[in-house]
Amino acid sequence: MHGGAIMTFVHALGAIGAFMNLSEGANGTTTIESKTNFLGAAPEGDIVTGETTPVRIGRRLSVWQTRITRGDGKLVALVTQSQMVL
Repeated sequence: MHGGAIMTFVHALGAIGAFMNLSEGANGTTTIESKTNFLGAAPEGDIVTGETTPVRIGRRLSVWQTRITRGDGKLVALVTQSQMVL
């Protein structure tokens, strides 16, 4: 799986998590930082799974960590991203 596809997948997962945790009256969220560690390959035809968990959800900023694993459970990427509330 291409690194850009992994980052797009992860970015969407973190943004969805941040959006689902917006307080009433917030206008949205935007990514202000994203760090990706590529740790292994995901060969063509393999199924990848993404799991995003909050590290911290604050009033103006949330931080998310996402693990991308392949079908055999091996880690492909570990990403930390910060989302700012608009």
